[in-house]
Amino acid sequence: MYVDTVSILLLSPFFSKIILQIQLVPREFVTGLAIFTCMPTALSTGVALIQLVCGNVALALAVTLMSNLLGILIVPLWISRFLANNFGTSIPTEKLLWSLIFTLLVPLVLGKVLRSCFRGFAAYVDHNHRIFSIASTILLTLAPWMQVSKSRALLLMANPVVFLEAIGLGILVHIILLGFNAIALQSLSAIFGRESVFGKNDNARAILIVSSQKSLLSVLMVVEQLGGALGESGLLVLPCVAAQINQVIIDSFLANFWLHKDQSSSKIKKS
Repeated sequence: MYVDTVSILLLSPFFSKIILQIQLVPREFVTGLAIFTCMPTALSTGVALIQLVCGNVALALAVTLMSNLLGILIVPLWISRFLANNFGTSIPTEKLLWSLIFTLLVPLVLGKVLRSCFRGFAAYVDHNHRIFSIASTILLTLAPWMQVSKSRALLLMANPVVFLEAIGLGILVHIILLGFNAIALQSLSAIFGRESVFGKNDNARAILIVSSQKSLLSVLMVVEQLGGALGESGLLVLPCVAAQINQVIIDSFLANFWLHKDQSSSKIKKS
């Protein structure tokens, strides 16, 4: 679990320095993707995919929870170090920290307290889990488009070709993260053995998916608190929205590949 968290919060943010060297106009497209690489893992999509392929869901949940909790402390530091210095501007680190605490940590603690104190309420939520999940998904989908709409005029002026280049860059970043984490897993498996945590398929799949995804929700919280210090919020968020969608698509193909592989192996064993 600690290896996953190190990859998510301590190693992948260094990709932002490479991304910032790429020249695109508007500059916010590149800056947004650089912010995206500094984020913790996605809150739900990774876990859902791991559940689909019968991976280690408990491990995926633990890594997601730990990376997002530690990300509250670490993300403001990365934003300040990698982006503020590059743009020669100051980042409201303390304000950013408190924003992440109130938007990520407080709801988590409040939800836990409500479930513990009001058993009937917890049972009602569990019974209507599907409805609450759909409502949550809809609200999370609306959030980035609210940010994007703030820069509608500038978006209409942006070159579509440049936006496609930003989308391609986001896809490339995710593929590189997958490759980096896959190589790390193979190396750790070779060192500690095939019977270790890293050598087991269900664990390896959970680690690979969760360690390679980034959270769009955290990007929204960070961009909101930056107050335009690194550019127009809508332009910063838009390539991250595309990156989020593309990482889900790519990982869905990967999950489908694993499912077909497992089915083939099961047929061979039966025969």
